Amino acid sequence: MPKMKTHKGAAKRIRPTSGGTKLKRACQNKNHILNKKKRERKRKLRHGEYVNAAQEKSMRTLVQAGGLKSRKPKRRPTTEGGDAK
Repeated sequence: MPKMKTHKGAAKRIRPTSGGTKLKRACQNKNHILNKKKRERKRKLRHGEYVNAAQEKSMRTLVQAGGLKSRKPKRRPTTEGGDAK
């Protein structure tokens, strides 16, 4: 039986929480037609949402081949010997 492939579109949009128990995604309705939306609504849309419990199993199968690793930012190498201006 061939290996399962990671669904790259889902892998770019979904990431696990730090505990790995839930999946987090970006909110919808934040791309265009922002003039008619209230400031408070747009502010709330900046933060992510959790994937619905009914869809979580199917989302995990889409991304399970990649291992669903948490994405941590890469560390920048620090320069030794003071600040560079």
